[in-house]
Amino acid sequence: MKTRPTGNTSNADWMGALCPALTSLPLKHLAVPGSHDSFSFWVDEQAPVGPDQKAYVKHLAAIFRFLAKKVMKKWSMTQNLTFREQLEGGIRYFDLRVSSKPGEPGHEIYFIHGLFGQKVRDGLIDINNFLNMHKKEVVFLDFNHHYAMSEEHHYYLIKMLKDIFGHKLCKIDVVEDITLNYLWENRYQVLVFYHHPSAEGCPVMWPGSKIPAPWANTTDTTKLIQFLETTLGERAKYGSFHVSQAILTPRVKTIARGLVRGLRNYLVEKNLPTIMSWVEAQKPGVDGVNIITSDFVELVDFANTVIKLNNLLIQDRLGT
Repeated sequence: MKTRPTGNTSNADWMGALCPALTSLPLKHLAVPGSHDSFSFWVDEQAPVGPDQKAYVKHLAAIFRFLAKKVMKKWSMTQNLTFREQLEGGIRYFDLRVSSKPGEPGHEIYFIHGLFGQKVRDGLIDINNFLNMHKKEVVFLDFNHHYAMSEEHHYYLIKMLKDIFGHKLCKIDVVEDITLNYLWENRYQVLVFYHHPSAEGCPVMWPGSKIPAPWANTTDTTKLIQFLETTLGERAKYGSFHVSQAILTPRVKTIARGLVRGLRNYLVEKNLPTIMSWVEAQKPGVDGVNIITSDFVELVDFANTVIKLNNLLIQDRLGT
């Protein structure tokens, strides 16, 4: 399966181009493409193994050093495109896992998925630069895992988010009231979800409970699709945004079997057609999909496929 060129900018303004019938709907009823482990397009093979890993992984990495890290890189990277490339391609939800570097002075925060990624600050600046150029585009930043972070680290990160995005940060409100029209009227472009008590009481840090992202934790596409269907059927009672994680998760034996080939070549590529068939059959709306995430979003026409699901809502509103 060949990777599509990364210079695709056709979806850079897709939210701003939606018809008024859709921009007046609650955002939780629109179909929005997202990426899984969104920051993992670059990982640092020179840095220590991350604190998100189990003790035996750290032990193996200490023994085999660079060889172990090369294998880890093949299984840690779930994206090829940078933040800007993802944004230009239409991705609007970012799955973010962050950590300090144990033993490093100061409070710097990095993206993490087995291996350390770039500094969070650099990624956020890239996202903000895009938003400055595309005033009607809105992003979801979901900080759902935090590792090796003290209260001071959390305060540092929350302040960083406020400093970089400023007035673009959407204040917590009733989810049902959040439409694109509402966001545009208030010049909001960023919804931050912060899954940690440190953010409680901060009016622009939405609680994680407002964006559940149930995880199937399986390598089997049949089980994945059953899980996605079940959790979608339950979403209405939560009154929140909803993330359908259309991803497969390798187990230890999966990694052992495909050690050299890596996540993309061994697990993702062969199963993407089945997963995409499920995506194509979905419909947004009250009981339908909202945010859908994928690995390697450029391998298929993922973002376009999800965005086009919104056309089904136009047909409903027109009564056709």
